[in-house]
Amino acid sequence: MSKLIPSFKLVLLSVATCFAFSGKAQQTGSNPAPIATGTFVDNFNQPATLDGTLVFKLKPEFQAQASSDGVAVPALNDMLRRMGVTRITQKFPHASAPHAEQPGAVDLRLIYQIWLDKAAPLAKVQQALLSTGTLTYVEPLYYRAPLSQPNDPLADSTLATGQYHLKNIRAYQAWNLTQGDSTVLIGITDTGFRLSHQDLAGQWQRNYQDPPDGIDNDNDGFVDNYRGWDFADRDNNPAANGMTQPLHGVHTAGAAAGRVGNGLGIAGVGYNCRFLPLKIYPSTNTGSFAGYEAIVYAADHGCKVINMSWGSAGGRSQFEQDAITYAAINHDVVLVASAGNTNAELDFYPASYDHVLSVGWTGADDVRASRATYSRRIDLVAPGDNIYTTWGDTDSDYIRATGSSFSAPLVSGAAALVRARFPQFTAAQVIAQLRATTDNIYNLPGNTPYAGKLGTGRLNVFRAVQGDNQHAMRITQRVFTPSKTIYQLNDTIRLAVEVQNLLQPVQNLTLTVTSLSPYLTVQRGTFTAGAVATLSRASNASAPFCLKVAAAAPVNTSVTIRYRLSDPSTGYEQDQYTTLLINPEYVVLNAGNLALTLTHRGSLGVDGLGSTKGEGVRYQGGASLIYEGGIMVGAGTTRVSSRLRNDRNGIDTDFFTQAQTTMNRQTLRADQEACGLLQDSLPSATRNRTVGVQIRQRGYSWAQAPHRDYVVLEYVIKNVTADTLKPLYAGLFADWDLGDYIRNAVAWDSVRNLSYAYNVNSQNAYIGLQWLRGGTPISYAIDVNAPTGLVRLSDGFSRAEKMTTLANGTRQRTTGLTNGTDIAQVVGAKLPWLAPSDSVVVALAVVAAPTLAQLQAAASAAQVRYSPQQALNTRSALAAGAWQLYPNPTTGQIRVEVPASFGSRQLEVLSPLGQVVKQQAFLGSTSEVNLQGLPAGMYIVRIHGATGSLTRRVLLTH
Repeated sequence: MSKLIPSFKLVLLSVATCFAFSGKAQQTGSNPAPIATGTFVDNFNQPATLDGTLVFKLKPEFQAQASSDGVAVPALNDMLRRMGVTRITQKFPHASAPHAEQPGAVDLRLIYQIWLDKAAPLAKVQQALLSTGTLTYVEPLYYRAPLSQPNDPLADSTLATGQYHLKNIRAYQAWNLTQGDSTVLIGITDTGFRLSHQDLAGQWQRNYQDPPDGIDNDNDGFVDNYRGWDFADRDNNPAANGMTQPLHGVHTAGAAAGRVGNGLGIAGVGYNCRFLPLKIYPSTNTGSFAGYEAIVYAADHGCKVINMSWGSAGGRSQFEQDAITYAAINHDVVLVASAGNTNAELDFYPASYDHVLSVGWTGADDVRASRATYSRRIDLVAPGDNIYTTWGDTDSDYIRATGSSFSAPLVSGAAALVRARFPQFTAAQVIAQLRATTDNIYNLPGNTPYAGKLGTGRLNVFRAVQGDNQHAMRITQRVFTPSKTIYQLNDTIRLAVEVQNLLQPVQNLTLTVTSLSPYLTVQRGTFTAGAVATLSRASNASAPFCLKVAAAAPVNTSVTIRYRLSDPSTGYEQDQYTTLLINPEYVVLNAGNLALTLTHRGSLGVDGLGSTKGEGVRYQGGASLIYEGGIMVGAGTTRVSSRLRNDRNGIDTDFFTQAQTTMNRQTLRADQEACGLLQDSLPSATRNRTVGVQIRQRGYSWAQAPHRDYVVLEYVIKNVTADTLKPLYAGLFADWDLGDYIRNAVAWDSVRNLSYAYNVNSQNAYIGLQWLRGGTPISYAIDVNAPTGLVRLSDGFSRAEKMTTLANGTRQRTTGLTNGTDIAQVVGAKLPWLAPSDSVVVALAVVAAPTLAQLQAAASAAQVRYSPQQALNTRSALAAGAWQLYPNPTTGQIRVEVPASFGSRQLEVLSPLGQVVKQQAFLGSTSEVNLQGLPAGMYIVRIHGATGSLTRRVLLTH
């Protein structure tokens, strides 16, 4: 989903979130310093993005057109030129090709990075590039920060506790069985290094094939990468930087691979295993974060383990996952990452990616640290409090550092020992061995509240290297059908899983699925796999699990599915988990060709500009065509309510939900129907900025031609103020992006009251807004980048500009017709007045088609289908025992249907005060009633029969 370019304030908040440091940092050596404490910031914003740059991945069928010189795909190259791309490079030109015998491997040669003007609207460029149909994804590049900042150590060489963590994790006993191997290389991706430190000098890997002589002797694309590489500044000097936690990399390197047996300082867990210094944070203002580039390099250059003591919450990226998968699957690397330093349950990246060993942290007492992240995505924990390691101000100083940054390298060192002890193990088997051999710490009182959220337990290196007789199954694939980001109420879900046995054989494996939430029930949840040999797989694809979402789950509910793997014959039992989101703050109307997201607060596509809540507006499964959209209501000359961008580079949040928008289980007028209730604030509470209306929004979608190319949106607007709203305006705003978004145009079809958008170059996709009912139509076409004029969105969308689009009838109906531009439009209705407590109906259609003729045909069909008389004549048969009154609201004519067994005698229409204002005989089971001539408002229809009376309210509008 597209995201906004973050503001400077957001960048600062995101960085602050990740620079998390707790407690005291203590130093021994010749440079004592005062005690300092740091602060953890609980902030879960999306991570900051790098301005002016995107990455994209070609679809596999274009692999032959991918090269280090560029992309030989005309449609894509044309769009890149139109978007003003100043530079394009193949992201990983030296990446190896995937092999057929590597299930799940990725081809990084398909990934490219592009540079644009820093002010370019990245979300719009993303949509434009996706519209070419040649790309798997287009994404921003995120900044992932290091996870602690110990910057003021305490000089104290007399502390008796020493490296307590080596005792906790039983490293001393492990070293009696294996002391690692210098050929097992740990890639340390971090801020930089002091390679001359006495406990690091003999531990880093030199590249003797490319000595520093100004020549790329080994032809790997990196000149003189003799001592690792600086990916952030793009040079061969991985020394500690002076900008971002400069010594952080020195600390993590010492914890993982500090030299053992030299009679000096500390001992790294990896003992004889060496590390490759990979600097990923810049030392200059022109550099940029490059963690994932370093991961690919480490995989290509022989690392068997990669340590990542950095990250941030949220912002999952397929590009980042691809880099992880390339290392783990294509090159069989163990990837270890810090799980985070935030006292919350959340997903943290890269730790939460597939194929990553996620490491949480504990104190010396094995109890979860008070500021440690916890979740079911964590694999295990390790000590992270006061870890004694190399400092880096001099060649002989040390520090006590705190945070998950320092629990992860302990596990990386352990992983290296396992690889040395069991060279036959794959990376997945190493991870399984480490998980299977932890010590159970859930029996400690401080850990009881976090059951299942600290992984399998605390790292035990001795058990990990002691023997290869463990059992470990791992779910390697989950396929949910239908495939959705979020599931709606009453959805039925089929779940097929594949499990792989990573260690010793099992004889009678059973997989049982359980929902840990009352809002998701398991209707079929057992799979008997039987005997599964080492590295073999089993799947229930032929008989998937069956799950059902409840009918009344709260909005945005997160539900956890537990997979229990057990084998009674060996005593093996293990739990794994998946989290699903159900009942989102939106519905998707997609019975026909057009899939439209309608949110609880009246937005179209997504829930406000920059939100990830929503699935866009798509035609026939293509890329989303909308950048921003939603309902606007105006009154008088200045009052406007919306959930759209404003003139402060933010979002107006005038509408709030009174009743969430949900799909109707029994439809009356269409194949899909949705209904919800929203309201804005009273003008008296907003200094007369808002309108004061309650809106019942309904959406209708049809599956059959000629109605499958549009969605009808109906708004019943009620005046909740004490004053008459005069005049009242209601309209839909849509910022469409069709292909090359700067070549779009808007035209007006007065016959169909249809304002439609298209691309002046391609003209192979049309989408528009159509007035159907309520007041008189309004239509306003907007040139987003207009240098002057009454409305220009390049600097925001003020309330005055919103009112201009609503109050100018159909005078501004076109824009961009000759050369195209970046466009938006407003289509709606003007109503002369709306009295207090009165309601009015405004109905519009969103229409899409591949040609103008088809668009016009769909719009004509919408006019006919929505007409009240047509609605009366297209009812389905009455269900037994039910009765119906429709359409409701109505402009005058209604039909009433009751069961024949009711024995109807008379029908009455009553005013809100109970006065009978109309009556007529009712014989049989069906009758039509004409309410024309009565004032607009709410009435009660009452039917007397042989067995009792039936009553129902009906809203009459004019």
